[in-house]
Amino acid sequence: MRLVFAGTPAVAVPSLELLAAAHEVAAVITREDAPVGRKRVLTPSPVAEAALSMGLPVLKANRLDDAVTGRIAALRPELGVIVAYGGLIREPLLSTPEHGWINLHFSDLPRWRGAAPVQWTLIAGDREAGASVFQLVAELDAGPVFATLRTPVAAHETAGTLLDRLAVSGGALLDDVVAAIAAGSAVARPQEGEGTYAPKLGLEDGRLDLTQPAETVYSRFRGVTPEPGAHLDLEGTRLKVLDCAPLREHPALPVGTVRADGKRILAGTADDPLELLEVQPAGKRPMRAADWWRGVSAETLEVVR
Repeated sequence: MRLVFAGTPAVAVPSLELLAAAHEVAAVITREDAPVGRKRVLTPSPVAEAALSMGLPVLKANRLDDAVTGRIAALRPELGVIVAYGGLIREPLLSTPEHGWINLHFSDLPRWRGAAPVQWTLIAGDREAGASVFQLVAELDAGPVFATLRTPVAAHETAGTLLDRLAVSGGALLDDVVAAIAAGSAVARPQEGEGTYAPKLGLEDGRLDLTQPAETVYSRFRGVTPEPGAHLDLEGTRLKVLDCAPLREHPALPVGTVRADGKRILAGTADDPLELLEVQPAGKRPMRAADWWRGVSAETLEVVR
C-alpha cells in the first residue's frame, strides 16, 4: 500500500521499520526538532532520524494545518498510519487517505484512552498491558478496533521497559493489520465497555506519596519512570528516585521518615518500608542511595506532604 506514517518518539520506530519493508511510505510526518539535554541542542526526533536513514521523505510539523494537509493530499496516500505522533488529526486530513487513518495505541482499548496509557496501566496496578490497532475517528481513541494483544506485566517493569516491549509486539500487530487492509480482509469491531482516561503526566505526578501503602507507592514509581520521573520532597529539596523497591517483612517506619538501617536507606510508608536504591540529588549526578546518605548530616529526614 501507499502509506503516510506519523510518529515521533523511539517507540514508533519499530512500526516504521516494519511498514517501510513491506509497503511504499510516501512520507513520514514527525514533530519539529526539539531542544534536548542541558545545552538544549535542537535534535531531530527518533522517527525523523530513522526515516532519513532509510531514505524516506520527512515532513516536520507540530500542527497538521491546512498547508500540511495539502502536502499530504498531493501524495495521494491509500492509508495513514499514526504511532505516538503527539498531535491530533482532524478533518479534512482524517478523510484524506482512501482508507482513512489507523492508530497503534498502547492499551487494550477502551481501557486507558489518552496520552499515557502505559504509565497509567502501571500506576493503577493492572496485571495486564496491551496494544490496539484501531480506525481513527474524531473522538479520542474511540474508533473501531482491528486487532489487540495482551501481555502480563512483569513484577518490576517500569513504563520505559514495558513501552519498549510493546513497541516491538505492537509494531508486528500493526504490520499485520496493514497487510489485511491491503488484502481487503480487515474487519474492525466497535469498542465494548466503558473507557478509562490516561491523561499526560506532569512533574507533580511523579511525587511519591508515602502516606500510601508501599505497593501503591511502588506502582506510582514504576508508572512515572523514566518520564516524568519519580521524586521525594525532602525538607525543601527534591530528591529524584531512580530505583527503589518495597521491603517486605521488615519493621515499619514512621510514615514519611527516611533513615538508614545498616547499609539500607529506607522510607516509611503506610505499611512496609520502601528501600531507596538509586537517587539523584538536585544538581548532582545519579548515585547509589547509600552514597547519597553519607553526605546527609542528619539521622532522619522527613518527606514534605
